[in-house]
Amino acid sequence: MDDRLIVALDVPNALAGLELARQLGDAVSFYKIGLGMLTGGGLALANELKQDHGKRIFLDMKLFDIGATVEAAVRGLAQFDIDFLTVHGDPHVVRAAKQGAGAEMKILAVTVLTSLDRADLDTALIRPGDLHDLTVERAARAFEAGADGVICSPREAAAIRALPGSRLIVTPGVRPAGAALGDQKRVETPAAAIEAGADHIVVGRPVWQSPDPRAAAQAILAGLPQRAAG
Repeated sequence: MDDRLIVALDVPNALAGLELARQLGDAVSFYKIGLGMLTGGGLALANELKQDHGKRIFLDMKLFDIGATVEAAVRGLAQFDIDFLTVHGDPHVVRAAKQGAGAEMKILAVTVLTSLDRADLDTALIRPGDLHDLTVERAARAFEAGADGVICSPREAAAIRALPGSRLIVTPGVRPAGAALGDQKRVETPAAAIEAGADHIVVGRPVWQSPDPRAAAQAILAGLPQRAAG
């Protein structure tokens, strides 16, 4: 199966997540479970999809705290056999997460959320500068701190892929042509994201809000560029 598509299970609870996974069947092999699902049985859902259904799991917690707390939290989450886990891209957070992750779980550093633009960064008192350049710089620092990959918008993927020692690139902010943007601001189509250098794209609402989620996922996969030989 093509694991470049990660479907975000941004539904109310684990039962709804299992039902969506049932509808998607073998069309989708990789799922994202985010913070909004945490109190709705998200960890139990992650475990069931992984152990009983053989799916890959991306746990999107965006952890941020002092180093010792991040390390402890990641060590605890590692017992769930998670494939990807997100933390904020600050170097001290990345280093601590890598200490707790063990050998199997990949730590992905969040650069700048795809729902933010320069005005949002100004409101948050983030230093002046071009948003694209800041995102690429945060990615570079995260890689230097040991991150296995980064989360960025498709618009920064090519520049991050060109960095020395670049690793996994996972892009939310992906919308099929004609789909509603929702709360996303820096978006591209699935094909454009992959062509820009993304290893995986994350798509949520265009799949689970569709009358036929399986057909929606299959259409996204059919539109992706073919994998390079070898």
